[in-house]
This record gives sequence, C-alpha cells and structure tokens, in this order.
Amino acid sequence: MRIGIIGAGIAGLASAVRMAVQGHEVEVFEANDYPGGKLSQFDLQGYRFDAGPSLFTMPQYVDDLFRLAGEDPLEHFQYDRLDTVCHYFWEDGTRLNAYADPTAFGKEVEDKLGVPADRVHTALSDSAYKYELTGRIFLEKSLHRLSTWTNAKVLKAMLKIPGLDLFTSMNRVNERLLQEPKLVQLFNRFATYNGSNPYKAPGLLSIIPHFEHKIGAYFPRGGMNAITQAIYDLAVRKGVTFHMGQPVDRILVENGRAAGLQVGEAQHHYDRIISNMDVFFTYKKLLPDARHPQLTLKQQKSTSALIFYWGIRHSFEELGLHNIFFSEDYKQEFALLEAGEVYEDPTVYVNISSKCEPGDAPEGHENWFTMINVPYDSGQDWDAIIDRAREQVIQKVGRILGVDLKSLIVCEDILDPRSIESKTRSHLGALYGTSSNNRMAAFMRHANFSNRIRNLYFCGGSVHPGGGIPLCLLSAKIVEDVMEAA
Repeated sequence: MRIGIIGAGIAGLASAVRMAVQGHEVEVFEANDYPGGKLSQFDLQGYRFDAGPSLFTMPQYVDDLFRLAGEDPLEHFQYDRLDTVCHYFWEDGTRLNAYADPTAFGKEVEDKLGVPADRVHTALSDSAYKYELTGRIFLEKSLHRLSTWTNAKVLKAMLKIPGLDLFTSMNRVNERLLQEPKLVQLFNRFATYNGSNPYKAPGLLSIIPHFEHKIGAYFPRGGMNAITQAIYDLAVRKGVTFHMGQPVDRILVENGRAAGLQVGEAQHHYDRIISNMDVFFTYKKLLPDARHPQLTLKQQKSTSALIFYWGIRHSFEELGLHNIFFSEDYKQEFALLEAGEVYEDPTVYVNISSKCEPGDAPEGHENWFTMINVPYDSGQDWDAIIDRAREQVIQKVGRILGVDLKSLIVCEDILDPRSIESKTRSHLGALYGTSSNNRMAAFMRHANFSNRIRNLYFCGGSVHPGGGIPLCLLSAKIVEDVMEAA
C-alpha cells in the first residue's frame, strides 16, 4: 500500500519504519526542516542542547524497530544505564541521590531522611505489580477495540481493580506507602511525566517509578537527539521518503475514507493516512469539514513547560545528568498550575547532558536545560511570567548551591508554551496533550484510529497511550496492530 504520514515526530518516524518494514511505500510530510518534533537539538555559542525530552526509559522500544528491520541495534544506536537516576535538593539543605540500584536507593533514603528502606522497596514493588498487571494491557494495546477487553489477561486485571488504586489519588497512595513528606514529594513528582497533578491523578499512575528504578533510566550516546537521528536514518535506509518543510494543508476524504493529502497546490493519494500531528490540530486544520470528537478535544490539557537553556561557565560536582530542586509547598504549586498560574517558588529541573557527553559544553563549562512546569497557554502575560520566573529560578538554585548563578550564565535561549505550540504544533503548548487528572483519562484519549473516517490513523503524544518517548513509540506499534486487524 501507499502510506502517507503527517509529521516526523518520534511516533511518526516509528510508524514510518514499521510501515516500510511491511513493504509499504511510505511518504512523510513534516512542517519543520528537521525531524523529531520536540525530540530535536540546537547549538548555542559552543553549547549543544537537546531541545525537548531529556529522560530516556524503555530503550527496548527503540531497539525493537531495528530488530523488525533485520538490523542489529547496537550497530546504530548505543546507550548507557545510569547508576544515579536523579539528584534531589531541598531548601533546608537535604540532598538525596536516587540510585538506580534499589538497595542503594533504600539505604540512601534511610541515611538522609530517616525512613526505613523497606518503605522504598514496598513502593517500588507496588509499582512493579501494577505495571506487570496492567501496563502491557493499557499501554501496549488499543483501549478502543473489543478484542482488547475480551482477552484473558485483561479480564484477570479487571478482577483486581480494587487493588490498583484507580479510585484514589497518586498522592494518597504515596502517603500510605511512604509516609515521610519529602519522600512523598519525590514520588509525587512522577505525575509530571505526563503533565498531571499528583493530588488529582489516579493512584494507578504510581506505576511510573517502575520505569526508572526497576527497568532503568538511560542516556543515549550522542544525546537525546541521537534517538531521533537513529530512527530517521533507519527509515531512510528502509526506503521512506521524507518531505521536510512541507506542512500538510488538508486530509482528503472521499466517500468516508481518507484518500490523500493536500500539500500546497499538490494532491498526494494514499491507501492509508497516519497523523502524528496533535489530534486537536488534525481535526481543526486538516479536517475542518469532518465531525469533530468534541468531548475528546475539550478535555483538560496537560501542563506545559518554561525552559531556560543556559551555557554555564562552571562545573558542579554535586550535580548529575538529572537534578531536581523542590518547592517548599508542592500542593500549592500544583493548585496554581491548575488555576493557570505559576508558583513563586517553582520546582526546578536541571538536565546537564555534558555530564555524560563532555563535548556538549566547552571544557570546565556545563549546558543547563533548566525547566519549570507551567500551565498551558490560556492567554497569560508570558513575557512578565518569564521575567519573574527567571529571577526566581536563578535565586532558588543559587541559594541551594551556594553560588551567584546569574554571573555564571554565558548565553541563553528560552522556550515557553507559545513557542512550544508554534514549533511543535502542540495545542496551547501542552506537552502531553490531555492531562491524566481523573481515573477515566486513559479511556478519554483519542483512539489510534478514526471511527468515522476509514483508513485514518493517529499516533503521538496527544492520543493513546499518551506523551513521552516510550508511549509515543508504543502508539506507532498500536497503529500497526490496528491496521493489520482492520
């Protein structure tokens, strides 16, 4: 068949590989002049920055693409497991290293927070149990096909719903299992991995720590953009044709089926269409005359991000690849995010890829990807927010590290919800499409196929199973499975 794909984000690239491996003729149209969407990179005055996602888990989903194509992934894509997943800092001077090894992590928590190591092990075991029981069902399969729900494993999982914490919040689960406030805060932060509020998101999301602390966190050699480049190069080797800098203007629908793409003055006809574009814009811009799934499109959006890319003329021994500087009042921070505001004491995430790739910064310097969670764009005065937040972040991190941080900043670039939308076509700058702040959120995400327009499929972070690199890669697999079963 001839397959037309809209968007060369990570899910679009993965879909292109999967379709080409099946022998289809595949063409991808991308509005930007580079692949990867959010998963891209740029250089600034001798510093290299990964523009978007900075955490790499579930590397097997990338490896799977090479194996499907009959290639050895190690020949094209390498990565290393992190010994320390993240470095955590609080204003009172508490510092904690989240070691990848559960035993070492438990001992660290015991030594630094006075919490019995068993509590950490219990929480991680609970996370693993929920993932093994439900993760492969709800993340790796379509939730919108009857065959999923008649599967024996699904029925087994459904019988155990009372123990899956679907009817309580992630925060309450963490309070029950961990009890100590700083440790609860640490485990609550995993809700931000899909742009949600831990005080509202269902307790089932406590499966997320399993990805980092049991399966592992990794760093791809060459930086996060190496993921994009490896899959893009694989797609090219498999015969995929890419049209960069060519945004799609319309999905052509004939007799109730997707039949092609309008790109400028040209029409391209296909047997199947896969959209990696944000599902909101897929309907609003590319299918203006179609009936829109209003209930799905009106769901609460996920949070966005304000990112300061800083070249820093100093090297900090106490920092690693991933670093978190926590706010004093996490609950208030999320309450304000829900209200469309930014807390005056935001939690700050600092990613420093030069810790693993020294060439990403000049010798003795570091490249700081400095991020705070902010609400999606609903008309706020972002210029004022940026000015205020920049000063708050500089003061906060400087206090905790005991340095004049402002004097160490050599160069700067900024990404905010407005530019996230313009560069990646993410509606309102929401990083993960919709939030997961209610127990039905997973079922309310748009399906990976259209019920009304035949031969139209969807992948990427705005549809099932959600945002983030692993889930985007899984969305491409689900599209393949659904298409085969059609």
